[in-house]
Amino acid sequence: MKEVKKEVQWDKKENKQLIEAILALKNADETKRFLRDLMTAKDIKEFANRLEAARLLSKDVQYSSIIESTGLSSTTIARISKWLNGSLGGYRLILTRLNHHHNPAKPGKGLSLNS
Repeated sequence: MKEVKKEVQWDKKENKQLIEAILALKNADETKRFLRDLMTAKDIKEFANRLEAARLLSKDVQYSSIIESTGLSSTTIARISKWLNGSLGGYRLILTRLNHHHNPAKPGKGLSLNS
């Protein structure tokens, strides 16, 4: 596992607690409720737009189209691009998982769902 940079003090009690809280969420409803209590509606929209920008960047969509669809600044999109292509791989990890979640592998020839 790659080490997360020290920009954030991950060993700080409050940061550990936040990570544990996120990991404790069991479903979409719990997650919606927690995120709404934790953040403002504006924060949620901002983070959702950042994830969408990462998704679009991973599909080689042009910055101008991403700016138009998300309302994010070119500076923010450039930062997301840097992180998307960086060594930590947080955006890549979640985009891969989301892609597999929405497009589960179909069984190939000779495979059965009943095995």
